[in-house]
Amino acid sequence: MSQPPYTPGDSPLVREALSSVVSRETAPSTPVSIGYLPSRQDGDWPRPPRQRIITIANQKGGVGKTTTAVNLAAGLSMHGQRVLVVDLDPQGNASTALSVEHRGDIPSVYQVLVEDMALRDIVSPVPDMPNLYCAPATIGLAGAEIELVSLVAREARLKRALEAFDSIELDYILIDCPPSLGLLTVNAMVAAEEVLIPIQCEYYALEGVSQLLQNVELVRVHLNQSLRVSTILLTMYDGRTRLASQVADEVRSHFGESVLDTVIPRSVRVSEAPSYGQSVLTYDAGSSGAMAYMDAAREIAFRGAAVSGK
Repeated sequence: MSQPPYTPGDSPLVREALSSVVSRETAPSTPVSIGYLPSRQDGDWPRPPRQRIITIANQKGGVGKTTTAVNLAAGLSMHGQRVLVVDLDPQGNASTALSVEHRGDIPSVYQVLVEDMALRDIVSPVPDMPNLYCAPATIGLAGAEIELVSLVAREARLKRALEAFDSIELDYILIDCPPSLGLLTVNAMVAAEEVLIPIQCEYYALEGVSQLLQNVELVRVHLNQSLRVSTILLTMYDGRTRLASQVADEVRSHFGESVLDTVIPRSVRVSEAPSYGQSVLTYDAGSSGAMAYMDAAREIAFRGAAVSGK
């Protein structure tokens, strides 16, 4: 099979990864384990020594950003962590999945970014999830990209709002980004110390990663020296295809220990849950998708504790 064309902006990392996938397309696949090996445990998980702000970003649509944000937040909150989900996507899918009202006339992240409304005035508790909160997005956020251009410190509006938020002592803030690399995503990166990248286990999954990594580096150099890509999560893994296993292998070989051991499988239940205003963890806790996301949340909690020396 011939190698697909690459644009000049592609990084050597991505070119090499995709080239290797193509050249090994007929090679024997290596099984990928689904689920974090340590057993799931009841009870509270270790709380981070200080608040962790994690931006979930990938400009490629349909890779599981919102699904990941919602289900990791649910998993963490179910084990004693106090979690805020900031919905930064004008589509408001995270708000929908968490059953938080986000009609056009509801105060939302738009008012926080553009009109300087206090974040505490828009944050709502998630129904039936005592430790989980959501800052909703409305369709008005679609215009924020343009309106932010003329504002002072436009890249740091979200960071300032989060720093002033003292209504709830939070362990985690998860920011769900839109599928773009505009000012909303830049705001999310400036506000966070960690970036989590969901990567779909399919052929074109790595194509946009080079541009995302370049943007992360630009933000780190010019706006937020604390920013780093801390976590890669493989999503939509289909064990029936050899290519999924090969993509997973290539991602692990290039990103190393930042890739979670847990792999999220394709799951009908994961897709169904948002239509009921739920995470898959509350919709069908016994499904493969729910168990995988719970394992991923647990892995993030325990990795964070290990890094901090706890």
